Amino acid sequence: MKRRHFIQSSVAAAVAASLPTTQAMAAALAAMSEVTGDVNAVTGNGTQVTLEMASVKELGESLRGRLLLPGTGGYDTARRVLNPTIDKHPALIVQPSGTADIMNAVTFARERELLVAVKCGGHSFSGKSTCEGGMQIDLSSFRSARVDPENRTAYVAGGSLLGELDHEAMAQGLVTTAGTVSHTGVGGLTLGGGFGRLARRFGLALDNVTGVDIVTADGKLVHANDSEHPDLFWGVRGGGGNFGVVTSFEFQLHPMQRTVIGGDIVYPLDKLKDVLSFYADYIAEAPDDLYLDFGVASKPGTTDGAVLLSSCYSGPESGAEKIYAQIRKIGAPINDGTQAIDYVALQRSWDDSDPRNTGSYLKSGFINEFPDQLVSTIVQNYKTFNERGTTMFFQHSGGAIARVPTDATAFAHRKSIANMFAVVDWPVAERRDTHVQYVKEYWKDFEPFIDGWYTNEVDDHTAKTVNRNYQGNYERMVKVKNQYDPTNLFRLNANVKPSV
Repeated sequence: MKRRHFIQSSVAAAVAASLPTTQAMAAALAAMSEVTGDVNAVTGNGTQVTLEMASVKELGESLRGRLLLPGTGGYDTARRVLNPTIDKHPALIVQPSGTADIMNAVTFARERELLVAVKCGGHSFSGKSTCEGGMQIDLSSFRSARVDPENRTAYVAGGSLLGELDHEAMAQGLVTTAGTVSHTGVGGLTLGGGFGRLARRFGLALDNVTGVDIVTADGKLVHANDSEHPDLFWGVRGGGGNFGVVTSFEFQLHPMQRTVIGGDIVYPLDKLKDVLSFYADYIAEAPDDLYLDFGVASKPGTTDGAVLLSSCYSGPESGAEKIYAQIRKIGAPINDGTQAIDYVALQRSWDDSDPRNTGSYLKSGFINEFPDQLVSTIVQNYKTFNERGTTMFFQHSGGAIARVPTDATAFAHRKSIANMFAVVDWPVAERRDTHVQYVKEYWKDFEPFIDGWYTNEVDDHTAKTVNRNYQGNYERMVKVKNQYDPTNLFRLNANVKPSV
């Protein structure tokens, strides 16, 4: 039973990304030829607008990439995200081949006040990377990763996937924090935080960003780092997509051996209390080079379940034996997959399957401590059902993450020791209402233990809860928003509303 696995990236997007320039231009021209009339769309505030055929054609002609409209080839693939219960239909989709295309798309959307969604890997659990009736900017054809080993820097295009960064960096004996699933989008993960198997050792993904190129709401390209547009640089590191479309990331890289110790240890469901009690006592004192997740899960169609500890130890080999000896004191597992493994292979190990092949809904929150009462609440309340899958899992935090000051970046949850999640999934053909209501009611018992939530998992939070969630950083974020997105063009995120 694995924690959160994801389906492979769209084959169609990969093919489009590999097309030679002349074929890509031909594809774009073919798409433009299908603009046969005006296009109905919606603005950010939900107002219906009509985009004149001439202006839509002009947009298409300005792109080297593709402009997709409903009914054109590739549209249905582009509009989809990994959560199959999200079924939205943008009025138009831009698949940029470079930064200029993104600038043109943003300018077009701003001038018409369109609702805008930005899609990278499509992992947005609540579907913020697509929209109904607006413009989707689909970055799936805008991918590359280049490593400068001498300066230990990676330059990563905004639409790239984490696996591309891992592959190129590790080939030079270098790494940075890059999630736990290789086909997650670099942009979505990094801008909201960026946990991963190396985060406790090297910090969040956003802690390793040294600069970005970003197209802001005025359609201009800006380079932001500690000395250029420093407030914007501060805000993008934790502010999600609030301030624009990042076209390029610069990441600091770190030397690391290629082989790590890691894998999944699976226990029977009746060991839930034992495994969870160990986890609660251990995670706060674990060494920085150990990343350890906990999960308990069942699948729809069965009342069977299992408990999981998933680890990655990247420290000196001599330290591994002591750590895993402590874990194995829990008792005999069903299966122990812990082994010496290539780091890039471990990063791909959760790519094969995905609970999102079913309908799903998630609640999450950070915990700053793991009291006995939380352990007992989980043990007493966790249930399996034939009609739905139920999952409770924790993503390990602390370590290097906690040593960054709360106001150093917009990401404020530095004192958390773990991120807690509750997920339900069900056969996709069924109505979602009953299942969503179940997990919302279930989650109420855990709210007293949490201190904010991960913005990358944002769903239906209000402006008031968004303010509280940035924990003292919100006022500064509003100032950044006022300067770079005063009309709130980029609002499909943990939205910071401008005050101007």
